[in-house]
Amino acid sequence: MDVNWLQDFICLARVLNFTRAAEERNITQSAFSRRIKSLENWLGVPLIKRSSYPVQLSEAGQQFLPVAQEAIANLTDIRQTLRAQEQGRTAFQRFAVLHTISVNYLSHRIAEFEDRIPNLRVRIYSDNLSTCCQLLSDGTCDFLLYYRHKDVQPVFEERHFARKDIGTEQMIPVAQTNAAREGGWDLDHPGRLQIPYLGYDPSSFLGSVVDQIMGTRSPPLELRYMDALTEAIKRRMLSGSGVAWLPESVVSEELAAGQVTQVGGENWQATLTLSLFCSLERLDKTGEQVWNAL
Repeated sequence: MDVNWLQDFICLARVLNFTRAAEERNITQSAFSRRIKSLENWLGVPLIKRSSYPVQLSEAGQQFLPVAQEAIANLTDIRQTLRAQEQGRTAFQRFAVLHTISVNYLSHRIAEFEDRIPNLRVRIYSDNLSTCCQLLSDGTCDFLLYYRHKDVQPVFEERHFARKDIGTEQMIPVAQTNAAREGGWDLDHPGRLQIPYLGYDPSSFLGSVVDQIMGTRSPPLELRYMDALTEAIKRRMLSGSGVAWLPESVVSEELAAGQVTQVGGENWQATLTLSLFCSLERLDKTGEQVWNAL
């Protein structure tokens, strides 16, 4: 029996879609389907009701899901413990985090309390939101740090984990100052010309937030560039390529220096909540100190 089969099944149980689950597991759908079938063959019972849409867990699948989740968590924990013992060091505190948060928040905070937590060792997994959530769900990581928004549905079962809201910041529309001035880019007083727009992948969390900001309004935006990475969009914005919505912390230095300007008022902003998740019962003593420090 392959541990990957359990991780595949846990992912499928969460998203209830073979195509999406295969994408999250970074394998083809046919290979993913074969691995789920192999797990069912190993157990001797069907775990998935394939005739329904979306697919559903069978009664056996519902019974087996918590067993699979616990098995992955236990295997991950013992692997981490044995490695730490072999090295004679404390275990890594493992974070799954969006790249933007890692660069603009987490790295600074860890540096702040390194001296307060003896022998602190941290491993960061920077990835997209769905992968980060999966890393926490399957026990590969101890902590998950990501943005939340009141009008965007969570992408994983938050109720299964402890949550701490660390703070809030604004998602704001910005542009390179000279380009905005010369182009007359102003969402509050738009002219007849189309404003070049640098957008997020529609399937991304921040893409969903921007959709909520726009609502039923139709600002004169012409999509010129699309990316899932905030830092990539920021670079395009700094080159004067167009207007982008970015978390304020991402452009705080550029705003202070006058290199970047806001191109819309409060009605074009959204509040993001930075939230930390973990399974408290699985934290070691160092992990508890990290949870209390953040």
